[in-house]
Amino acid sequence: MPTHRRAALVTLASAALVLGVVAGPSALAAPPRAASMDVHVSPVGDDHADGTLRHPVRTLERARDLVRARAGKLSADLTVHLAAGTYRRTKPLVLDARDSGTNGHRVIWQGTGDTVISGGRRVSGWHRVPGRPGLWSAPAPQGLTGTRQLYVDGVRAQRARGAVPVSLTQTATGYTASSDTLAHWKRPADAEFVYTSGEALWNVERNGLGQWTEPRCPVASAEGTTITMAQPCWDNSNKRVEFPDIPGRTVSMVGPGHLTNGGRPSYVENAYELLDQPGEWYLDMGSRTVYYLPRTGEDLARADVEAAAAEKLLDARGTAGAPVHDIAFRGLRFGYATWLTPSTPEGFSEIQAGYTVTGDKGWATQGLCQYVEGGTCPFASWTKMPGNVSVTHGRHIEFADDVFAHLGASGLELGTGSEDTSVSGSIFTDISGNGLEIGGVDGRTPASGVTVTNNHLYGLPREYHGAVAVLNGYTHDNTIAHNQIDHVGYSAISMGWGGWPDKIGDPATPNPSHDNAVRDNLIFDYMQLLDDGGGIYTQGLTGTSMADGEKVTGNVVHDQWGLGKNVYTDNGCTYETVQGNVLYNASYANVASRHTDYRDGLGNNDPTLVKDNWWEEGTADGDNKGLVTTGNRIMASPSDVPPEILRNAGLEQPYRALLERTVAAPSVPEPPSRVGTTTAGADALYVTFNPSFVDGGSPVTGYTARAYDTSGTQVAEQGVSATDFKRTALVRIVGLPPSGGPFTVTVTAANAHGGSAPSLASTPLTPTAAGTPPGAPASPRLRTAATAATLAWTPPTATGDAKVVGYRVTVSDGRDPIDVTGRDVLVTQPSAKGMFRVIGGLRPGTTYTVTVAAVTAAGTGPAATVTATTRATTP
Repeated sequence: MPTHRRAALVTLASAALVLGVVAGPSALAAPPRAASMDVHVSPVGDDHADGTLRHPVRTLERARDLVRARAGKLSADLTVHLAAGTYRRTKPLVLDARDSGTNGHRVIWQGTGDTVISGGRRVSGWHRVPGRPGLWSAPAPQGLTGTRQLYVDGVRAQRARGAVPVSLTQTATGYTASSDTLAHWKRPADAEFVYTSGEALWNVERNGLGQWTEPRCPVASAEGTTITMAQPCWDNSNKRVEFPDIPGRTVSMVGPGHLTNGGRPSYVENAYELLDQPGEWYLDMGSRTVYYLPRTGEDLARADVEAAAAEKLLDARGTAGAPVHDIAFRGLRFGYATWLTPSTPEGFSEIQAGYTVTGDKGWATQGLCQYVEGGTCPFASWTKMPGNVSVTHGRHIEFADDVFAHLGASGLELGTGSEDTSVSGSIFTDISGNGLEIGGVDGRTPASGVTVTNNHLYGLPREYHGAVAVLNGYTHDNTIAHNQIDHVGYSAISMGWGGWPDKIGDPATPNPSHDNAVRDNLIFDYMQLLDDGGGIYTQGLTGTSMADGEKVTGNVVHDQWGLGKNVYTDNGCTYETVQGNVLYNASYANVASRHTDYRDGLGNNDPTLVKDNWWEEGTADGDNKGLVTTGNRIMASPSDVPPEILRNAGLEQPYRALLERTVAAPSVPEPPSRVGTTTAGADALYVTFNPSFVDGGSPVTGYTARAYDTSGTQVAEQGVSATDFKRTALVRIVGLPPSGGPFTVTVTAANAHGGSAPSLASTPLTPTAAGTPPGAPASPRLRTAATAATLAWTPPTATGDAKVVGYRVTVSDGRDPIDVTGRDVLVTQPSAKGMFRVIGGLRPGTTYTVTVAAVTAAGTGPAATVTATTRATTP
């Protein structure tokens, strides 16, 4: 398995900031000999020049126009040579069929690796703000109409955020606040409430529209104690129509009909009054002033500060009758683009994977098709997040050796009608939303023949945390292979759509998907913020038979953080083959779930084949009404897997230099998130949190949890190494004052470059003595192989007066007890999901008795016992 070394974030402001770039395979090839048809471009060129090597033009539009004049006469590939440097954009470079290759030849937009296509505007003129120690301000750049992203020397800054400073009671139009604090803010209508979901773990709140979502709604006004939320975001997030005869079931069938937990926001963002941590910023559009609190070591007199301004950098607009075609984009860096729709009254009313409900009556009609009068079709056709780089009706388009970073929407969108297009050798990181989007779900011409190979996607999404690294809608004949995806907030790859009608006994939405393959990818450290997802997530019809259905093969998927699965076959997932994968360190299933096939009324399950995988769950072979499980092997550790299988997954050898690419100044990590506490005794707290998945270009080495009393005074702290926290998911803070609290806790992350800002604080909690031990785990099972067995159980229904923080497993062969710890111990408890652990080192044909007992702050409870015999060694 290749050594993992993640690339730092890409600095796109100036080629002078680029350090030690290691180019991809095609960039390393000898450059093509300049032909007379070629066009040369330089940031210091002249658009009155002829575009030759000695007399380059300056703008991309002028280069495009020269290409148009020559494209119809091609006798060889035409290359647009983009010299190193920054090409600033206020609007996208728009290409259409006239900009295509002809006569079997391509138009190649060739960068140097240091060629930057930037939508940023430089912020300068910084000075200290009187009366606010540490705070600096600068005039907003000329022409800036708004932004959601600011970067300092290539490092994304955090929009000012903090806890909502008042208690809120939800109303039909917003909230009634406990005081008029927000009404006295400088610009309360700039503020945005963020509703982070995930599992309701300990005292961590679930505030969104499903465990996989993080919707955002702007504040429209705050007058006195009345807070009015922006429309239509508020109604689209709170009035989603439900079936009249199925209480609580939305017609969308995706999540609840309203914000959960009484509509309580997890935090508020984008206000001057919230500027209190290094690295935070705020844009006051009233006074056209940018405010920033520098991090340690940042010098605003010298720093390159960029406000993302343009919403799109490249827009290749073909049509069904006149596609844009035969164009390649190589060695380019796309960055510093934003997306302003979430800052409008539309907000970000999320459904799943960055799709949102939009429009004045979106909650009542959008994508609801046959289920409501006036519903728009097809079912589940909600609004997709746009790409900062996009292609529509493009054929034979290539992206190679490119970098997509510092982006505010999705990185690259290969939309409707994309055909025979490739993305290879590229980096996707520091992107607000989805990394790469393929196709759509709106019933238009599907994307087909798209290959996504040998790319590195990591450290995303940065803002819309329900987004995914690769989003694939209704498509066919696509291949996603040999990519490395790591350190992502939610699912890594999401395939398909429209399977939710099985929740009411209807078949999945018909769609054109077939012959898609997800193979030989390396995926790890995923779902590090939200829950109910997977390394490879699929739902809906994937084909018309097992022969042309989706194939998930040869992938290595491990180290999931949130509640979910390595390979998740969700609602209506039909005709999927999951074969030859290596799947481990998931919460409660390596491959799941089973769903009834409602197409024929026979009571069968969606046809699925789970075959010859290396995994831990150990489900026995069988045919469960069409769900076929066969030939899978229990693995106790990766060393049990043939090494060639592990080596084959992820980037192929010529592309592994992508993992070593150093392209920006390093920084401290992002803070951890979703901090929760539970009692660990009368003077102690257990702390858990979601770890930092954005590490600033250097691995996180440890975390520090700090406890505070009601006056805000720190009363205790405890550190833990990143390795230990990954294993246990716990920090124990002891020695709290006998006053009893309540106490809040914040957590910081550290890497080689220093410590992060503190996380948002946990909900206050007063520790109590834990006297009642937990009950015994339920339903223990031992699924045996010859030399290993999977112990499976369900958390105890009675946990006493403390939360389960571990399990103690004993084996009758006399080995030391096995302490089971980790995030899955915590997240499976409130949802009553089953758990499993592999016991290795067993002897074939031997009977073993195994016990498992729950552990809480009150001690170890009674054990559940199971006995089974390992399989005899087969010839």
